[in-house]
Amino acid sequence: MGSSRHTVGELVAQRWGDHRPGLWFEGRTVSHHQVAAGAARRAALLAELLPPGARPHLGVLLDNTPEYPMWLGAAALAGATVAGINPTRRGAELARDILHTECRVLITERAHLPLLTGLGLPGVRVLVTDTDAYGELLAPFEGATPDASAARPDSRFLLLFTSGSTGAPKAAICTQGRIAAAGLSLAGHFGVRPDDTHYICMPMFHGNAVIADWAPALAAGARVALRRRFSASGFLPDVRACGATYFTYVGRAVQYLLATPARPDDRDNPLRVGFGTEAGAVDAAAFEKRFGARLVEGYGSSEGGAAIQRTSGTPAGAIGRAAPGDDLAVVDPRTRRVCPPARFAPDGRLLNGAESIGELVNRGASPFEGYWRNPDADAARRRGTDPRPDAPAAERNWYWTGDLFYRDADGYLYFAGRTDDRLRVDSENLAAAMIENILARYGHAAAVAVYAVPDPVAGDQVMATLALRDGASFDPADFAAFLDTQPDLGTKMAPRFLRIAERMPVTATNKIHRVGLRSEGFHCPDPVWWRPPGERAYRPLTTADTDSLVARYRAHGREDLLSRPAHGAGELPTERTPRT
Repeated sequence: MGSSRHTVGELVAQRWGDHRPGLWFEGRTVSHHQVAAGAARRAALLAELLPPGARPHLGVLLDNTPEYPMWLGAAALAGATVAGINPTRRGAELARDILHTECRVLITERAHLPLLTGLGLPGVRVLVTDTDAYGELLAPFEGATPDASAARPDSRFLLLFTSGSTGAPKAAICTQGRIAAAGLSLAGHFGVRPDDTHYICMPMFHGNAVIADWAPALAAGARVALRRRFSASGFLPDVRACGATYFTYVGRAVQYLLATPARPDDRDNPLRVGFGTEAGAVDAAAFEKRFGARLVEGYGSSEGGAAIQRTSGTPAGAIGRAAPGDDLAVVDPRTRRVCPPARFAPDGRLLNGAESIGELVNRGASPFEGYWRNPDADAARRRGTDPRPDAPAAERNWYWTGDLFYRDADGYLYFAGRTDDRLRVDSENLAAAMIENILARYGHAAAVAVYAVPDPVAGDQVMATLALRDGASFDPADFAAFLDTQPDLGTKMAPRFLRIAERMPVTATNKIHRVGLRSEGFHCPDPVWWRPPGERAYRPLTTADTDSLVARYRAHGREDLLSRPAHGAGELPTERTPRT
């Protein structure tokens, strides 16, 4: 999905005069024509509000309300840029996101006003959508009509912050041409029809909701249905009420849906397909069996640097093959050589993970358009085998995804985690995602995260967090017996430390908050069980155990690696998403 000669502004303007139902929200429906008219009014207002010479950047700090797609449409018509602001950010971090992206106008609602108290946002005009003053600002533009003449394929349309699940968020640049191309491509890939309804329950400040849900609906003239915030218990009632045929998901959303009480009529719904990431083969099969809709796992990112498409014949566990136009390779980041193909045992176990797992790299013409004012992050993404400035572009501008993969002999790609999620245990390289896939089979686990904690002497040890299903309790003997029966659990893979959490800490996009988990390690408020060296059984990690471990780290000069969270009592700086 590269760039397109089409623009998002053109797609918005095409809905003018289309009086079919276009947007559903909390039981109310407006037409495509009304949505296009609302975008035109807001585009005209934006032209009045922006100071002369200012960058046409606006921040949108909203839940998924009708104002969000209307302001996306307004920016597309005006050739302006939307920075989606994450409402789970706080204080200086929130102010940094707004000021870093040079927003001169910030669109918000009364529910989020307390977040702005005391931030000091010089030069930023704040509009509050659910107020009389906002209605008065829009009133003079009642007769505005969509005009996409200011939109160009290379117009900067979105500044999408990365999820922050593995570090500080960066603002990825997305042009109108790329978003239009993505929408048209996905609409064709999934056969989106004008009478379909796309249910957007993932947050619209994230690329998943805009690129994979809103854009293909806009391209096909399909209806959009909005949910303010994701709710597992509200999912099926919404789907039935709005007639949803398609939805997107990320992170743990599918697990939360499967954790709701099953009903005999769960399959009585209009859903046809869900598209997203990180559901896993087991949960995808369970979702289709229960709700009658297939889940299609894909791979992509807000940056757009590489894409993998699932096609018929894709083996179980694989994501798919490279999308047309991408030259994807699995590369050893140290040697910059292509890793050998994966070899599998008859039971599907990966036999040569240490040599076959590497970073996914796009060696072709990547559609990556850079990060906003972050040259260091740009350089980390774009590098090749020859660092000389005068080297051929093909040898200089590879796109490094930051994700670990392995590839089978037929070219199918398998996700193995983030590069930050690689562990080195007793000189053996392990991928956290592979261990997670094994631990996810444990019947009492609702969610699993695996990550590295430092070894007292050298390298890493494996730590896992388990969030248990409702009503389940942790039995260490039962868990140890489960591990003993897993044929693909290597001798270094069993967790040394096991944190039992009531709920898995996640980011605002339902991705596991690995940065916080790694930071806390075994210094956390939840119960931790551990398997001391030389022992097979798990037992509670006591204060005396912790003191003894810290003394070992200190003796080997590695105590500084035990980073203790500075924000108090082990609390992760994120919301904990409820199960319903």
